[in-house]
Amino acid sequence: MDLTKILSISGKSDLYKHIAKSKNGIIVESLSDGHRMNAFSSMKISTLHDIAIFTEVDDMPLEEVFKLIFKKQGGEKSIDLKSSNKKLKEYFDSILPEYDKDRVYVSVIKRIFKWYNLLIKHNLIEIDEKENEKNNES
Repeated sequence: MDLTKILSISGKSDLYKHIAKSKNGIIVESLSDGHRMNAFSSMKISTLHDIAIFTEVDDMPLEEVFKLIFKKQGGEKSIDLKSSNKKLKEYFDSILPEYDKDRVYVSVIKRIFKWYNLLIKHNLIEIDEKENEKNNES
């Protein structure tokens, strides 16, 4: 799974795919509707590869969290985002029990599941067979 070309732009709820460089920034394409726009260098842009979730021990890369969800869901979509906050927290706790309950808010949990579902819809989450074997051995 390569999340280096999938972007989150502050203030926008969608995920974007990096398309090309432009004079004042980069051209991105929305994963939801395919709309292209210019993302300026003044916008706060992060790749999903660079995002991590607070845990009690150390931060866990978002990519690893997606793998845990993928494994639990068998490659299918995750829990309904309209579920109660309590259900969302319980479900996330079943996936990542060591997450920092004080610093990871329900809004963050919802965003993680929304992004996961969007990536699944576009077949952007792939778990290598070698990776699965390595995880099963540990």
